[in-house]
Amino acid sequence: MILAELTITETAVIGLFVATIQFATLLFLAGLGETISERAGVLNLGVEGMMAIGAVFGFIGGVESGSPWVGLLVGTIAGGAIALLHATAAVALGADQVVSGLALTMLGLGLADFIGDDYTSDPRRALFAEVDIPGLSDIRIVGDVLFSASPVTYMAIVLGVIAWFVLNRTSIGLGLRAVGQSASTADAAGHSVVGMRMGAVVVGGALAGMSGAYLSTFVVGAWSVGVTAGRGWIAVALVIFGAWRPGRVAAGALLFGFTLALQSRLQPFGVNFSPILVSMLPYLLTVGVLVVISIRARNQPSPSPAGLGIPYRREER
Repeated sequence: MILAELTITETAVIGLFVATIQFATLLFLAGLGETISERAGVLNLGVEGMMAIGAVFGFIGGVESGSPWVGLLVGTIAGGAIALLHATAAVALGADQVVSGLALTMLGLGLADFIGDDYTSDPRRALFAEVDIPGLSDIRIVGDVLFSASPVTYMAIVLGVIAWFVLNRTSIGLGLRAVGQSASTADAAGHSVVGMRMGAVVVGGALAGMSGAYLSTFVVGAWSVGVTAGRGWIAVALVIFGAWRPGRVAAGALLFGFTLALQSRLQPFGVNFSPILVSMLPYLLTVGVLVVISIRARNQPSPSPAGLGIPYRREER
């Protein structure tokens, strides 16, 4: 490792923080969707595949219509649609959730590569423009970072607040959490376990698809094979890091987003560091977080939903 003389400039700092917000938005949308699914008791390891499907359909929808909003909508719908496969297999049919989720990842990645083959070198673009909040965007540094962002970033904040409110302050959220804690008890109380779990998985898939569409219509701005680059797996780890709470997931998204931003933002600081090692940082952090949480779980109760990953069959109640 060779460290050149640091030349930290205001532009470089702003660029790093702006990239952090962009990647944090990407991870938060996918992580929020996985949080909703897991709070209902369904583990979905297909986030990477759902993001890939959202990315390819988001790009195609955007360039063919000329509107990134159409692309975002199409990607969101596509993510929810493919998540329905996992919901059917893991919830309705009681299949092993780990196996079904991994199968969904492989299916999503393969299908996305197949569908997007003709769009790999497509020069067309349908990109979101940054939205400035009048007055606030003029604040030095802070305005450029927080108040001049993609509209999807603001949307992600709103969706996070809505998710927190629904999960903690509504009867629907109470039922969802009850289904994730004890499906038999929730069933006895009159909640539809299958219906709520399938709905949570589809909503989670839609948010993962939105994350993928945001990737191809703003962060990267194009479609290419492997565009998700394992970020779906980071989103899964993010849920554990955030203890299945939207607020903590958002905080974790900023941390992981910062490590992703470093991959392309170290050079302006005058740091000569191996790009291969830098690209490993998010995944090393992911592994480290999982190890620490596993060690802590030995000494204190896990905050995970008690029914997570356990299929429910009413006849066995």
